[in-house]
Amino acid sequence: MKRRLKRFLSALALLSVEAVLVWAVFFGCVLLFVYMAELVFVDKSTAFDEAMFRFAASHSSTETTRIMRFISFFASADYLMVVPVLIVLIFAWFRQLQWFALKVLVISFTSTMLNQALKRVFERPRPETAILEQSGLSFPSGHAMIGGSFYGLLIYIVWRTVPNPIWRWLITIILTLLLLLIGYSRVYLNVHYATDVLAGYSAGIRWLLISIYLMRKLEKIYFRKVERKQV
Repeated sequence: MKRRLKRFLSALALLSVEAVLVWAVFFGCVLLFVYMAELVFVDKSTAFDEAMFRFAASHSSTETTRIMRFISFFASADYLMVVPVLIVLIFAWFRQLQWFALKVLVISFTSTMLNQALKRVFERPRPETAILEQSGLSFPSGHAMIGGSFYGLLIYIVWRTVPNPIWRWLITIILTLLLLLIGYSRVYLNVHYATDVLAGYSAGIRWLLISIYLMRKLEKIYFRKVERKQV
C-alpha cells in the first residue's frame, strides 16, 4: 500500500511538473508573438532585424548559401506537401500509431491554413534583399510556423513512442537543431526577417499545444464510446 501511494505521488508530481512546463511554454509563445508583432507594427523598429541580417552577412559564402538553401528545403511547401502524407500513410498501417497519423494530418493542414490567415492579417512584405525568389507575405514565417508545428509534433510522437531514452534524446536533439537551422536559413537567405521567424516559431508551437490538447480530448471521447459499444 505504501509503495503504491509513493508511486502515485511520484506520478502526480511528474504530471504537475509537465503541466507547469506546458503552460509556461504556451504563455511564453503568446508573449513572444505579441512582442514581435508590437516591435514590428507598433514600434516600427528594425534594429533587431538589421542586426541579424548583418550577422548572417558576416559569414556569407557560396558554400554556406548552398547549405542554407538545402536546409530551407526541409520546411518548404514541396517538402511539407509530401512528407506529412507519407508519415500518415506509414502510421496508418500500425494500429497503435493511427491516432498519431490523424494528428500529423490535422495539425499539418490546420497550421498551414492558420499561417496563411495570419499573413493576410499582418500583410508584411518580404525583405527586398532576398537571395531566393519567394512570393507571398512575410509575417509570420511559414517555414518557422508550419515547421515548428510539424517537427514539434514529431518530437511529441518520439517522446510518446520511443522507449529507449538515448534514442529519444538523440532524435529530439536532431529534430530541434534542424528546426532552428531552418529558421536561421530563412534569415540568412533574406527571405524573412528574424522577427518573422520568431513569430512563426511562437505561433506554430502554440497551435501545436492547442491541437494536441483538443485531439487528446477527442481521443478519450472516442475510446469511451468504443468501450461502451463493447460492453
